[in-house]
Amino acid sequence: MLVNYFDRVNLSVSHDALFTTFGISTITFGYLSGAYNWTYAMCQLPIGVMLDRFGVRRVGRISTMLWSIASFAASLTPSMGGFFAARLLLGVGEAPTFPANAKAIGLWFPVRERSFATSIFDAAAKFASAIGVPLLGILLLKVGWRWSFAFTGFLSLLYFVLFSTIYRDPADDPKLTISEREYIAEGVSASLATAKPQASLSYLLRQRKVLGLALGFGSYNYVFYLLLTWLPSYLSSALHIDLLHSFLYTGVPWLFATCTDLLGGWGSDALIQRGWDASRVRRTVLICGTAFGLGILGAAHAHTATRALLWISISIGGLAAAAPVGWSVPSMIAPRGSVGTVGGIVNFSNQISGIAAPIITGYVVAATRSYAWAFGIAAIYLLIGIASYLFLLGRIEPIAPQAAAA
Repeated sequence: MLVNYFDRVNLSVSHDALFTTFGISTITFGYLSGAYNWTYAMCQLPIGVMLDRFGVRRVGRISTMLWSIASFAASLTPSMGGFFAARLLLGVGEAPTFPANAKAIGLWFPVRERSFATSIFDAAAKFASAIGVPLLGILLLKVGWRWSFAFTGFLSLLYFVLFSTIYRDPADDPKLTISEREYIAEGVSASLATAKPQASLSYLLRQRKVLGLALGFGSYNYVFYLLLTWLPSYLSSALHIDLLHSFLYTGVPWLFATCTDLLGGWGSDALIQRGWDASRVRRTVLICGTAFGLGILGAAHAHTATRALLWISISIGGLAAAAPVGWSVPSMIAPRGSVGTVGGIVNFSNQISGIAAPIITGYVVAATRSYAWAFGIAAIYLLIGIASYLFLLGRIEPIAPQAAAA
């Protein structure tokens, strides 16, 4: 996840350099920022099915190689068309990451430990922005944007070697002891067993719980990608901060979000292990964390960097606390053998938001010369997300198998 998000934030860091190299407009940059998410979103539903059929390790190795090639292609392209193509390939390569992680966490961890385990990989997405934006920004200023993309390509190849060498599903890991296998087998829900899927894609798309989680999580991802792609530009253009300091300041809310992400996952598991109702705890974290995301409205009218960073930290910090709980939910509501598919549906919704956020923001900023309306649109979507958690998701428990429902 850390390497994934180095690839993703590299574009926002290279904003001004790409303007200079290719002569693009604010609207074009919005489309370029969303290009990655186009193919990422298109792949989510088939990727979920592939994960359930072929497993995490096989899909993960292919995807890692593809995103490594995409990073190198972006560093070498001579044209904007080539850059768009590289971002589209990156979306294909990184498409399995979140559904695969959610499936792997479900295979390896019992339910009572799953939120904190999820928060570790999800926090890496925020930590990548916290350290990646300053690091890649300094690298860009010193040696140019092409080398910053090549750098992420080398990191991706290193990860490919590590993943291929280390990762196994529990059933295939020769280092597990008998007691460890029994512990995992006892704690992992039947829906994650390597069994034939018992629910079709169309059946899952009709389930209120799946739709509620998809809409709620989609609102989170809208704000996430708005900030991921536009925060350095917002700080430099709206608040008139020089480019180097905008890179450094960008890391502040993301570092805070890293901490709240871990806290949200750990706190949820701690309360559940003390006997609190698991569904109520997780729904409360989802709803309250998304409500804190409305803090982005404060940034809409901030006139100083301190005030803007405070409100943005509140917003992304609250959303980050809810994220690991949200990512642990697919393994808790999916019918047997369908976790990858449910994860794919949820992440498809996320990536539609990831496509819309940078493009809508680009148009709004170009038309109004302000980020106020862009942040206001994000707040409206968050309200829809809160309502979805309240009225559609309901109690977090397994959906009836398709045969039983019929």
